[in-house]
Amino acid sequence: MGLTSRSLLFTVIFVAVVCVGLTLWLWPRLAGRGALPVLGRLGTILVTQLTIMAALALAVNSSFQFFGTWNQLLGKYDKSPVNVTQMGDGGAYAAVDAAKGGPVQPAGPQGLDKVGGIPRGPEEQTGKVESVRIIGRKSNAVNPAFVYLPPQYFQKQYERHRFPVMVVISGYPGGIMNLAQHLQVPQTAVRLLGENKMQPTVIVMVRPTIAPPRDTECVDVPGGPQAETFFTTDLPDALRSTYRVGHDASAWGAMGYSSGGSCALQLSMRRPDVYPNAAALSGDYKVGNDLTTGNLFGTGDEAKQREREHDLIWRLEHLPVPRINVLVTSSAKGEKQYGETRRFLGAVKEPMTAASIILPEGSHHFTTWRREIGPAMEWMSKQLIFPQDVQG
Repeated sequence: MGLTSRSLLFTVIFVAVVCVGLTLWLWPRLAGRGALPVLGRLGTILVTQLTIMAALALAVNSSFQFFGTWNQLLGKYDKSPVNVTQMGDGGAYAAVDAAKGGPVQPAGPQGLDKVGGIPRGPEEQTGKVESVRIIGRKSNAVNPAFVYLPPQYFQKQYERHRFPVMVVISGYPGGIMNLAQHLQVPQTAVRLLGENKMQPTVIVMVRPTIAPPRDTECVDVPGGPQAETFFTTDLPDALRSTYRVGHDASAWGAMGYSSGGSCALQLSMRRPDVYPNAAALSGDYKVGNDLTTGNLFGTGDEAKQREREHDLIWRLEHLPVPRINVLVTSSAKGEKQYGETRRFLGAVKEPMTAASIILPEGSHHFTTWRREIGPAMEWMSKQLIFPQDVQG
């Protein structure tokens, strides 16, 4: 039985219940003072506690997918390279130069000073990671961010050039530190640039929620947080007014892991005029209400329609297909969304194109996403158009 299978979970729960029952039945029979009764009582307590803890651990792991397979639980991680499969054509940290009151403002380190491998040498040789906060003029949101600027951004021959942009979104409830420390986005960018596998790109690392602790799922909530507006209007406007980045959408892409990957797909399919390229590492394909999101869609018939429109497979089957490029990842063993990933890929049709990374086994965890982030960033770089326009 698989580590995250329901059959294993229900079996262990059944064993735990049986052990509790046996303990109650045996306890009067183990009431003597001899060594054997004492050992018997200790044994029943130990076995019962172990089965209860095992059931709880399996339930938590099944819900959050910390480990997807037995091999991962035992520390046997596959570190071999992964490949992108292209579907058919159908199928100082506060050094940002921002005016006072501007949409991108300097921030403290926000933990960046604790991350290893961050570029810290001469800017024109190593690039730079800035710690900032982004002010949403229309959404009235403030979101922390890290901005990676490649070495070319500071080199004289590029001083008038605009650069392509990757917006990288963390999962929920994780924040931008996860992108820098655990997913190692800027470190991967430095490596790919050094290997000539990625073009010089400005990378913006943000979290998906604009109203923590609420999980806003990149949705414009009726009467509530306007997360989609932040990502599709405020964020691009702020970056274009502060950095030398492309003005045309062809230079822009969104990517993320877990709920951040879901956001990237949602943003691209709903607003292809802003993000015509998207990559989702272990993302989901629809948005629904739960305890962390609250009511995302309002009430009445309009709410039902809004929720349907955030189901990406439903969109592919019922709405005009956008001209976008997407990459999705999953694992045949260890990922709950593997079946939905296959359904999504099967629903893709022209003019949309899709690529995938499907691992034999993996988990909803950074050990898997770190294997995928390099190939995903390399794929994304190939989709982005280095802007021909220049500044000035």
